[in-house]
Amino acid sequence: MGLNPKKVVILCGGRGTRMEHETEFRPKPLVPIGDQPILWHIMKIYAHYGCKDFVLCLGYKGETIKRYFLDYECMTRDFTITLGPKHELAFHDTHDEEDFTVTLADTGLETNTGGRIKRIEKYIQEDTFLASYGDGVANIDIATLLRFHKKMGRIATVTGVHPFSRFGVVQSDGRGLVTAFKEKPQLDGLVSGGFFVFNREVFDYLDENSVLEKEPLEQLAADGQLAVYRHDGFWQCLDTRTDLRILNELWASGNAPWKIRE
Repeated sequence: MGLNPKKVVILCGGRGTRMEHETEFRPKPLVPIGDQPILWHIMKIYAHYGCKDFVLCLGYKGETIKRYFLDYECMTRDFTITLGPKHELAFHDTHDEEDFTVTLADTGLETNTGGRIKRIEKYIQEDTFLASYGDGVANIDIATLLRFHKKMGRIATVTGVHPFSRFGVVQSDGRGLVTAFKEKPQLDGLVSGGFFVFNREVFDYLDENSVLEKEPLEQLAADGQLAVYRHDGFWQCLDTRTDLRILNELWASGNAPWKIRE
C-alpha cells in the first residue's frame, strides 16, 4: 500500500467482565467472529496497510493467546509429522499471515491500559507507533490515519467514531405525535474508538499505574498534543452479547464492513 510499516501495539489484557459468558475461559481478544478471534480480524486490518509487526499486551488468560499463536501453523496448514526421535515436521501450502511478527508481552494481570503500554516501551524503537484495543473493528484507512497524524504534528492521535444507539430514537413535534423514528441510529458526536497513533514522547506521559483514557490523554489534550482523526465509517466494539451477535451476523453475510477485499 505504499506505507512504511509501523509497529502495532494491541491491548489484550482486560478481563471483559461484561461478557463473562464468553470470557470465563478465554480473554476477549480470542472471542471468535466467524472462525477466527476478533484479535485476528484487527491484525488483518493493520496488515492490509503493511503494518505486520505486532506487540500484544497480555494479562488476563494471556497464556491462551500465547497458545493460539504457538499452534497457529498447525491449525491453519496441512503438515506431515515424523514421530519418534527425529520428530520432523513439514508444513504444506502457505497462509496470508506467514510474514507477521508477533511479540507476546506479559504486562500483568491487573495492570491498567496506560501501564500496559508503558511496560512494552522496550519493544518500541520506532519514532511513531500505532496502538489499538483488542476488541474493536472498523473499516478505517490506516494509511490516511498516519498521514493525518504526521500533518497534525502532535504526540498522539485518537480516532473519533460515531457509536450506534442501542435503542430506537423518537423525535416528536411537542404535541404528542412522533415525527420520526430511527431504530438504533448512529449518534451525533464523537467518542474514542481507539486506533491510536503515538510518537515515542507519549511514554513520558505514562507510568505503570496509568489509565490511558484518564490522566495521560487528558494531559496530552491540555498540552495541545492530542489530535483526533474523524472516522465517519463503520466501527464496532465487542462489549456485550448483542455486539457479538451483530459482528458474527455481519461476518456470516460475507459483507462485513471491516473485511479486507483485495
